[in-house]
Amino acid sequence: MELLTINNVWMMICTALVFFMHLGFSFLEIGLTRQKNTINILFKNVFIVAIGLLLYCLVGFNLMYPGFAEDSSGFFGFAGIGLSSPVTAEGALDLTYNAGYTYWTDFLFQGMFAATAATIVSGAVAERVKIGPFMIFTILYVGLVYPIAGSWKWGGGFLQKLETPFYDFAGSTLVHSVGGWAALVAVFLLGSRIGKFKDGKPQAITGHNIPLATAGVLILWLGWFGFNGGSVLSADPTLTSLTLVTTSLAAAAGGVVACLVSTLMYKNLDLTMFLNGILGGLVGITAGADQMSPTDAIIIGSIAGAIIVFAVSLVDKLRLDDPVGAIAVHLVCGIWGTLAVGIFGNLASGAQFVSQLIGVGSYAAFCITTSFIIIYALKKTVGIRVSETEELEGLDAHEHGMSAYPDFRLNEK
Repeated sequence: MELLTINNVWMMICTALVFFMHLGFSFLEIGLTRQKNTINILFKNVFIVAIGLLLYCLVGFNLMYPGFAEDSSGFFGFAGIGLSSPVTAEGALDLTYNAGYTYWTDFLFQGMFAATAATIVSGAVAERVKIGPFMIFTILYVGLVYPIAGSWKWGGGFLQKLETPFYDFAGSTLVHSVGGWAALVAVFLLGSRIGKFKDGKPQAITGHNIPLATAGVLILWLGWFGFNGGSVLSADPTLTSLTLVTTSLAAAAGGVVACLVSTLMYKNLDLTMFLNGILGGLVGITAGADQMSPTDAIIIGSIAGAIIVFAVSLVDKLRLDDPVGAIAVHLVCGIWGTLAVGIFGNLASGAQFVSQLIGVGSYAAFCITTSFIIIYALKKTVGIRVSETEELEGLDAHEHGMSAYPDFRLNEK
């Protein structure tokens, strides 16, 4: 009982840290975009957390953990509507649900992960998406797509049943790439912001508050201790400590290498590239944080940092407009981190690498297809992009009738 309490308290602390990450995402997104769209971005991020928890309670948790039967294909299952506390035959609360935490803590921790996938999309489509269609997309993607995809691995589905099981410790693919694939589709269907490309060449649209963006990244780095540390699913001192070490080292290496590579390429010390390098390192280590040595973590983070610079450039060359670099960070580095499990660490082998490829391909096919169907249907029915006037004047005024920074000058007598 005492061990369960210790484990459960650690899991609740990690849950709080993952919740705190949503503030980090909010700060990062508003910092890297323009002042006139601040309320809009904050509204989307708050909505994602609130509706995500409700949807995960009603259907998501039981879609993700349906209890696949032995002879099940492991593609789809559903354990019923809503939450129901596990009880013993005598009707008392069943404390043997899991050695590491209670049923309720399990739900809340996993629910915080669910909302993250849509938050990734929010940043990529910032400054020109209609709020209503985005809310509909969030409901469908968080409520249905994410938990079904999650069930394939974490719910004991077909990827877990492979001869060499697909491995994704904390979600390089299950969370970050799931959001990243949808972000890629959304950006493609939505189109670029006015003024982003001139004569085919990308133009810089400067964010209005880089200090806030920096604060957001540092909050995310802190929150990742809960994201990865909680994925140990207990307070095991050895595994949690190792996971926090590998997480931090990969983040640091990613930031430093991204800074160095971007400086060599563009001849300036770009803070935003440094910040995205840190995030790329964090995403890259997430799939195998519990399986890597410190040296492995530094290598994985370093490669992720270099990838960020080239991926951001590639996204621009493809004329895709991603204001916060979400596709490069969450999709490209998510894929890299997932494949890295088969190359580095305790699980490295040819068979494991093949399983990682199968996992990446399976999620790509499912997420591209489902997100395209949802967003394309919205585009053809209600429309997904604001008018040119609304975009130029700002979504805060037109979608919300508010300003994030009202003028408080005193009236002069």
